[in-house]
Amino acid sequence: MKIEQIYTGCLAQGAYYIESNGEVAIVDPLRETQQYVDKANRENAKIKYIFETHFHADFVSGHVDLAKKTGATIVYGPGAKTDYNIHEAKDNEIFKLGNVSIKVLHTPGHTLESSTFLLLDETGKEHAIFSGDTLFLGDVGRPDLAIKSNLTKEDLAGMLYDSLRNKIMSLPDDVVVYPAHGAGSACGKNLSKETVGILGDQKKTNYALRADMTRDEFIEEVLDGIAPPPQYFAKNAMMNKSGYDEFENVLKKGDTPLDPEMFEAIANQENALVLDVRHESDYVASHIPNSIFIGLHGGFAPWVGALITDLKQPILLVAPEGKAKEAVTRLSRVGYDNTLGYLEGGIEAWKKAGKDIEQIESISADDYEKRIAKVKTTTLDVRKDGEYNSEHLKGEHIQHFALDYINNHMNAISKDQTYYVHCAGGYRSVIAASILKARGFDVIDIAGGYAALKNTNLPKTDYVCPTTL
Repeated sequence: MKIEQIYTGCLAQGAYYIESNGEVAIVDPLRETQQYVDKANRENAKIKYIFETHFHADFVSGHVDLAKKTGATIVYGPGAKTDYNIHEAKDNEIFKLGNVSIKVLHTPGHTLESSTFLLLDETGKEHAIFSGDTLFLGDVGRPDLAIKSNLTKEDLAGMLYDSLRNKIMSLPDDVVVYPAHGAGSACGKNLSKETVGILGDQKKTNYALRADMTRDEFIEEVLDGIAPPPQYFAKNAMMNKSGYDEFENVLKKGDTPLDPEMFEAIANQENALVLDVRHESDYVASHIPNSIFIGLHGGFAPWVGALITDLKQPILLVAPEGKAKEAVTRLSRVGYDNTLGYLEGGIEAWKKAGKDIEQIESISADDYEKRIAKVKTTTLDVRKDGEYNSEHLKGEHIQHFALDYINNHMNAISKDQTYYVHCAGGYRSVIAASILKARGFDVIDIAGGYAALKNTNLPKTDYVCPTTL
């Protein structure tokens, strides 16, 4: 028996490769599926099953493409209805895989069809669970993402409580826990940085598995502090339910080099968004007018999903040399399949062609301190709620303007004034500045963000540990 976690950091997502006696099961595969096929071929094994723990909301799974390539059966838990062929498993149904077995434990709560897959070893002993978003290390899945359900989040939280107590906590303490996500995922509140754990440890340390916890206490604690889900979550879940374009076709279309003339023509003809995925310092120094910055080196895919509201939006890329394919791939992971190509030769080719470029003014924290002493222009703190609440600059000129919800709060600012913008370190503030600038606002970026501002003499609120908020 072989188990391998294939972890993707930018999505904080874990897919799994399980092999026994020449047969393979893949759990929650990523959109780009050739890696699983190649791995099975190297092992002289055949992919037999594709197990989906639920209709994922935070990424588009590769189950449909992988089934087409391999003939493997897609397995969902009870209640899953799709627009393509699946095996809708019954609770406690067992699937043979070589010399081991995989048992379906229906664990509704995160979503109605959510299921945990229990791996039984060659002797029939409970060895591991692939818990999806039912159980994370340090947390459990948010119960507010069910597709078209008449149930409330309180109803689903109650289901999750029952699923954990009746199906998960009754398993032996030495069972290995393989969750779908780790720290950084928006599918839970307090996920651990660890991506593999032991059930007995979770029973001792995971707040949601306290033995003396009542159902009402669980519902209250699980729902406390859950931020609204990003706008793309429901759209990704529907893609996973209904199917999608083949990844290879999406990649072929998007990974197309375009000279500056063709790039500009397509941008105008298709009303395409020019998405600049270089480093923020490169974007600040020189970029195409009205382009938006979201750098590949940061939380790229989740920020795209949070900020670009139309999955079908035509996109043109300005990318570092050799990074266009990666950008197209990562866009497709969250359902943005309409990339039309990239600027060949990058921004230098654009300049050589005599095209217009723009910059964003960016100043140091020290320069900001000097300027703000003379003119109290509004400063936008674009960090998340918890970051802002834990500590921020004091003053009537400070305005919390979380990047996550920037599209919903544009009426809170005016084009009649200049705004200084900062985040924690500089990545998100340039995203915000690019969006605001493209919409006609006058913005100045504060380089280094709050990490640099903390070292100035500007007044700040007292620090409050985020865990106590």
